[in-house]
Amino acid sequence: MAIGKNGKKLPKGMSWREDKQCYMGRFQYHGELFTLYGKTIKEVQKKIDDTRYEVQHGTHAKNDKITLNSWFDTWMQQYKKNTVKIGTYTIYQNNYTYYVQNELGNKRIADIRAEHIQKIYNDLAEKKKFATGSIKLVSAMLNGCFKQAVKNKIIKENPVLLATITKGKPRKERKVFTLGEQKIFLQYAEQSYLYDFFTLALMTGMRNGELRGLQWRDIDLKKKVIHVNHTLINTKEKGYFLDTPKTRTSKREIPIMDKSHQLLNQMYKKYKNFNIVQMKDDRYVFSLEGKPISRDRVTLEIDKVVKLIKGDRIEFDKITCHCFRHTFATRCIENGMPPQVLKTILGHSTLSMTMDLYSHVLPDTKQEEMKKIENIF
Repeated sequence: MAIGKNGKKLPKGMSWREDKQCYMGRFQYHGELFTLYGKTIKEVQKKIDDTRYEVQHGTHAKNDKITLNSWFDTWMQQYKKNTVKIGTYTIYQNNYTYYVQNELGNKRIADIRAEHIQKIYNDLAEKKKFATGSIKLVSAMLNGCFKQAVKNKIIKENPVLLATITKGKPRKERKVFTLGEQKIFLQYAEQSYLYDFFTLALMTGMRNGELRGLQWRDIDLKKKVIHVNHTLINTKEKGYFLDTPKTRTSKREIPIMDKSHQLLNQMYKKYKNFNIVQMKDDRYVFSLEGKPISRDRVTLEIDKVVKLIKGDRIEFDKITCHCFRHTFATRCIENGMPPQVLKTILGHSTLSMTMDLYSHVLPDTKQEEMKKIENIF
């Protein structure tokens, strides 16, 4: 049995390397010898245990042979799966599959340089016409992946840090209904089975997934408040399920206005009449045959309403569901709601996010506020 630098006996397969001033551990698996080093016995033992597990389960690869595909799978499974929301996990997976895998996936991770990363950024900006914010999302995913590879001593430096995020296309101006457009849309939307969905979206500012994941138990009609406790997620692996909201501040309470209270009361009465025997408060407020409504169905219904409007030769821009949220916030600021209050209703994480999104409304508001103090001078 080997002796350590302090004269104590070392575990089997471990020795002290005087020339390297570190401990060395060895083990064999199917005739192949594995050698690992560390500053402490505990560190070497952990490396031995981890490597033995990897070789036994077929996930071990020598650093000089690891491809980006192989490392990305390891990074996602071991470092991301249990640390990020499943929505974030899915975004990482999709971004890699669609924008990185074909370009770099089969390359050895040790061979990937800054110019390879730069080409991905350039292609996203020039060929796919991505906005800068979308390119940053891909960059954040790559940075995390390579950063962990550096920590694990698979590579010496992170090539993502040496690349420059390409300036993408200008971000589209957020579409907000004028009061006239708002009235027209709701008028034509009366023909849609999602009329109540659109109306509540405009009167609460809730996100698409939050509304589709809304259950009757989240609504307190007596206290006139909606509890936003979750968002609806759909993945290939799990199908539809409820996840925690987008951020910590997204979990919130939204006061119900009289008109939305009246709407929800009418909806609840219909719900009770159709579900006399099997009424459950964990049922979705918006559903088709008891099943959640997909994001695509919402988009399809919005497009149908816009098509009806245009069919009557009324000019009307193409919109997304997020337009309802922006319109709600704009109406709030136009009518004097303090941004700090609006921030909590929208579930933004910072006040600056609210101010940046709705600064286009503030010039008129500031003018009105200045008039209030005019007589003082």
